[in-house]
Amino acid sequence: MSILKIAIQKSGRLSEESVQILKDCGISVTNGNDQLKVAASNFPLEVYFLRNSDIPQYLVDGVVDAAIVGENLLTEKNQAIQIVEKLGFSKCKVSIAVPKSFNYNTIEDLNGLKIATSYPKTVSDYFRSKKVGIEIHEISGSVEIAPNIGLSDAIVDIVSSGSTLFKNNLKEVEVILTSEAVLAVSPSISTAAKSILDKLQFRIQSVLRARKSKYILMNIPDAKIPEVNKILPVLKSPTVMPLALKGWSSVHSVIDEEKFWDVIDQLKAAGAEGILVCPIEKIVS
Repeated sequence: MSILKIAIQKSGRLSEESVQILKDCGISVTNGNDQLKVAASNFPLEVYFLRNSDIPQYLVDGVVDAAIVGENLLTEKNQAIQIVEKLGFSKCKVSIAVPKSFNYNTIEDLNGLKIATSYPKTVSDYFRSKKVGIEIHEISGSVEIAPNIGLSDAIVDIVSSGSTLFKNNLKEVEVILTSEAVLAVSPSISTAAKSILDKLQFRIQSVLRARKSKYILMNIPDAKIPEVNKILPVLKSPTVMPLALKGWSSVHSVIDEEKFWDVIDQLKAAGAEGILVCPIEKIVS
């Protein structure tokens, strides 16, 4: 029987969210004993819990067929790895930060200075593209402390909330790239494994669409239904059902989370009443 081998980070937020999306896809994965390899009980899938920095090479070597990994890591490793789906979680930036006392105006202000980072290739490529000469000091972990102990003049590191920079008296001045978790595929994935991956990707897409959507029900005067239909950004067409109260109907539809409040305001202006909003578990199309 064919098995899809997928790698995820063995610890941290990315690991937790990766396991969660598999569970949301109906795949039972447990790692209670901190195992490095776990088989799903209800899907032809083996999950490899690996050190984050090792995952790109495992993909290139064909040890695993696919991986949920940070886009920034693939950029740093510069491997010929295809991204087949952006997953919308573990979003972050790879940014330049300097001490708060540093008088920063443009990237040229860093010319000739020392930059501490865990992403030497990304940093080198960026500054080369800007024609700014710097010295890279490569370190792993606790990059943000480097300026405070005299190891560097500035840093390039992952930034999420910015709280770590604030605690270390640093300020973000440039964003080199943005990143999120992605589903990546080995260049040597077999046809059988690719078939399983397609099924997994279909489930993931259904979960992601549901996360970005809300299901709404509302009462509408029958005369206003054509106007409301023009407002609703639905999958195909809203569901309209007559109410016991003559001249009124219940309209059901799906709204994109990002457009939610704008659409609700328009619906209210068009005469919608009793609007009920519900989460959606999955959208299959």
